[in-house]
Amino acid sequence: MKTTLLLLRIFAFFEGISFLLLLGIAMPMKYLYHDPSLVKSIGMAHGVLFVLYVLNLGLVHFQHQWKLIISIKAFIASFIPFGTFYADKKWFRNY
Repeated sequence: MKTTLLLLRIFAFFEGISFLLLLGIAMPMKYLYHDPSLVKSIGMAHGVLFVLYVLNLGLVHFQHQWKLIISIKAFIASFIPFGTFYADKKWFRNY
């Protein structure tokens, strides 16, 4: 059971990094320099990491019997820059 929570923390970290790279580097490169190549590669990696994060969040929700509101907040945090880092510090470390 601790393994899924550890995986969630790992996926949250890498999903957060990929989101920041997408917003901070890839998107400006696409619109300022007309180079969409980074959006394609970083966007794909971010998409895979997002799906892994959400699936693992569901597993942790059921295995650790989290309150639904915590899982919903952790899901919403993935749409906010630095949100998964906050979720890790606020909710994932406490279990």
